[in-house]
Amino acid sequence: MGDRSADHKPYYANIAPSSPEEYATVADVHQSMQEILRIPTVVKAAVMPDACPAGPIGHIPVGGVAVAENAIHPAMHSADICCSVMYTNLGKVPPKEVLDIAEEVTHFGRGGRPHPLILPQELKKAIRNNRFLNTAKQLEFAVWHLGTQGDGNHFLFVGQSRATGDTILVTHHGSRGFGASLYQKGRKVAEQFLQRYAPEMPVIHAWIPADSPEGEDYWEALQIVRQWTKLNHSVLHDMISQRLGVDPTDRFWNEHNFVFRKGHLYYHAKGATPLDSAFLPDARDGRRLVPLNMREPVLIIEGQATERNLGFAPHGAGRNISRSLHKQRFAHMTAEQLLRQETQGLDVRFYCGKIDISELPSAYKDAEALRRQIERFQLGTIVDEILPYGCIMAGDTRTRRAKKLPKSNASKKKAKKKKKRKRKK
Repeated sequence: MGDRSADHKPYYANIAPSSPEEYATVADVHQSMQEILRIPTVVKAAVMPDACPAGPIGHIPVGGVAVAENAIHPAMHSADICCSVMYTNLGKVPPKEVLDIAEEVTHFGRGGRPHPLILPQELKKAIRNNRFLNTAKQLEFAVWHLGTQGDGNHFLFVGQSRATGDTILVTHHGSRGFGASLYQKGRKVAEQFLQRYAPEMPVIHAWIPADSPEGEDYWEALQIVRQWTKLNHSVLHDMISQRLGVDPTDRFWNEHNFVFRKGHLYYHAKGATPLDSAFLPDARDGRRLVPLNMREPVLIIEGQATERNLGFAPHGAGRNISRSLHKQRFAHMTAEQLLRQETQGLDVRFYCGKIDISELPSAYKDAEALRRQIERFQLGTIVDEILPYGCIMAGDTRTRRAKKLPKSNASKKKAKKKKKRKRKK
């Protein structure tokens, strides 16, 4: 499908559907993007080859990029702020040894780690000094969720570089409860501004003016969450390296679910990998990570910003059908049968004990088609691939309970007041 526009705003469709299911998916994506282009703050937009709906029509899809002038739209970065991937080169360590240690070190599922990691004092101070982050509950999230990976499509992947044979560790996760709580606060503030500026618009399109005091503080809060999320990856990579007795030779990372700023323009990337070096101030070079699915290599790409890619590449393979529909489609097979069929020769583990078939390769778009579209739409050049050995995913989180977040002092006081009221009655 070609480029489209709404109200004469440029829209670049970097996607070529190849099946009836994908044509339906992409039609919904385009309809949502047309709604987004009607938002007064939005000046241009694009979609990547992995694009798929992330909610009802009008919500920014996965693989969507919307550029707003002097405005931050919390709904466009969603609750999983700074969902990201990190790469560490562990040299010639056997992949199985890495995966075994990683399974002992990492943490998937609900809640926090049984024993919290230490949050740096500088980061703790920054959290306390920001109006959007300075609650006891958010600080508890920052402490207890550090070193955790959550659930869904988040993973810990071990493979080997096609170019060198080195063993590579890749993690994929976001900012957990810490980022989700910021998202909820941001949505509320944006909705208050919407009542003032455009009460007739759907609340999902609400924005915070970037040059307002609230906007400046929210932008700062996003950067703090980004710093926390990078730390969240790093502590896992460091613990695994230390347990292996290895000094990593190389490490880099990139987010794909964030807001990036260039002058007065705010690039909202919902599941899109930034290519433009201006978006990643801590990047040492132009390498970016694009995972596909658990039986495919993780791609390492480099690329340049162009008019039609707006400085972004895809973040993965995307989906054509929902998780529930995928499960229905394979209801005639056991989870074990499907896992063996789709991941033969790989070491795939589910941390919480039960296979989640909605994360198997058949749940995602065709990986080869995505590779072709990266080349066709000039979304980057593949410079290396991390060939899969195995991975760890959450699995069914209902089968293994994590430690619950401790109650904050505020919630304890609230509970005491509630008890007093009951006694009086």
